[in-house]
Amino acid sequence: MPRPLSRRSVPRTALARVPRRPRRRFGAAECSEQLVKRSLKAAALRDCGRRCVYCATPLERETATLDHVYPRAHGGGNVPGNLVASCVRCNRLKGDLLPQEFFLRHPWAGLNFMRYARAVHRALKRNARRAVSLACAA
Repeated sequence: MPRPLSRRSVPRTALARVPRRPRRRFGAAECSEQLVKRSLKAAALRDCGRRCVYCATPLERETATLDHVYPRAHGGGNVPGNLVASCVRCNRLKGDLLPQEFFLRHPWAGLNFMRYARAVHRALKRNARRAVSLACAA
């Protein structure tokens, strides 16, 4: 009866090799940027009560997006007082509009913003209140 082949009896060059998955390696800068963004997102979700600040729908970490209340295109910073959690739909609806313009067009978003955005700067909330009152008066 012939002996069964084992790995030791077969030359190494004859064995089929399984290709390895390439590992994505992050540099120190990329890794720290991701950690900062992840912590900002977690803080924004916590501060907004895990709800979209514009439409008040419940959010999960995977479905939430960070929205700059004062857009970066207009000089807004990437700082916690300017970042809120929002759903993808509302984030796209707002785009790069200034808060006053957005709340004038969509007063319901301004009302929810005043209720759920707890960690934003006072002036942003004050502007939201003015814009909503102007939109309701018109």
